Amino acid sequence: MNEHRTLWPAPHPTGPVRATVRLPGSKSITNRALVLAALSDGPSVVRQALRSRDTRLMADALTELGIGVDTTGVDWKVTPGRLRGRETIDCGLAGTVMRFVPPVAALADGPVVFDGDPHARLRPMHEILQGLRGLGVVVEDEDRGSLPFTVVGTGRVRGGQVTIDASASSQFISALLLAGARYDEGVDVRHEGKPVPSLPHIDMTVEQLRMRGVEVDDSDVNRWRVLPSAIRAVDVQVEPDLSNAAPFLAAGLVTGGSVTVLDWPRATTQAGDALREIVTLMGGSTELTDEGLTVTGSGTLHGLDYDLHDVGELTPAVAALCLMADSPSHLRGIAHIRGHETDRLAALATEFNSMGGHVTETEDGLTIRPTALNGGAFRTYADHRMAHAGVILGLAVDGVEVENIATTSKTFPDFAGVWSTFLGSSR
Repeated sequence: MNEHRTLWPAPHPTGPVRATVRLPGSKSITNRALVLAALSDGPSVVRQALRSRDTRLMADALTELGIGVDTTGVDWKVTPGRLRGRETIDCGLAGTVMRFVPPVAALADGPVVFDGDPHARLRPMHEILQGLRGLGVVVEDEDRGSLPFTVVGTGRVRGGQVTIDASASSQFISALLLAGARYDEGVDVRHEGKPVPSLPHIDMTVEQLRMRGVEVDDSDVNRWRVLPSAIRAVDVQVEPDLSNAAPFLAAGLVTGGSVTVLDWPRATTQAGDALREIVTLMGGSTELTDEGLTVTGSGTLHGLDYDLHDVGELTPAVAALCLMADSPSHLRGIAHIRGHETDRLAALATEFNSMGGHVTETEDGLTIRPTALNGGAFRTYADHRMAHAGVILGLAVDGVEVENIATTSKTFPDFAGVWSTFLGSSR
């Protein structure tokens, strides 16, 4: 059977969910750690690395470039080596691979071809390719500004100052910063355009660089400077992926129960940490302890007027919660998520409205009005965050079936199995 057409019955608890869940590691941290370990001055270990499609693609890409990446255990061992060209990289649908690896490939000793899934060819790449050209790298893309393209590595990169428009994705900035210390002049990246989305992800990149002894100056608005230096090999511990917590925390909120996500960090750069504020604004309560984060719901959700610009990846989950609220919601600042795995604004409006919702696309977001909902098939568009939205909808609406739940493997292995265990442990 074609798994993309398989419908998975979304969990529909009949009473308050009171349960605990342990989440897999963060994809964003894992892939940044792998790139920096590959460029560092010695072997290192990425502890509790996320084992998902996106991180396997990253490990495979670095391996193709000549890096030793041992993924046989829970902790992944990375051994840097001479970066080699004349290879082809499969990016899948992973933004971190298609954007973070080309600046690394520029240091290889020959051309490196990049391609990916059919939809990956639609994701914006123009600015990162132009940024590389501005730093002295030859990129051949026949003026597409997207996959496929070839980075012509020469073993070294001049680096220096470059100005790009990163309003479509903060990954354009992070990509240049991650490899920048290995360029002759470092990098001085400046943004010019509409506000950069998802700034916490750039903060995460800067934190990871500083952890390895790289000097980063981010004191000016819209400017990030990485000085040339060695990247110190450091073993790192990957935090749980907090954005993946959204559908589980939603189970507590929607059913009037209480859910604990174990090992929630006290301090983090992850965008998912914004869930603590969002669920509180919608009527839930939160408690952060040494054990983790506990969210308790009253069974009633309030509408939300919220700018998700910096935490756009949470939009599908938050929008699904807003469907069940007792008042209208306005989600703003997220025009850029039209360029994610799919056009998430259009996809959310289409799928929610097919189930009786009253959702309107705006120029930079969604307006969601409460209405009676019905079950049915919820399409995911090969987008793991869309699957989260379908699951949350099913918590409140009987008869929701999520198409291609396997797409969650992009960042969450055995998502469906974890749900069975999670609900089975509910007290």
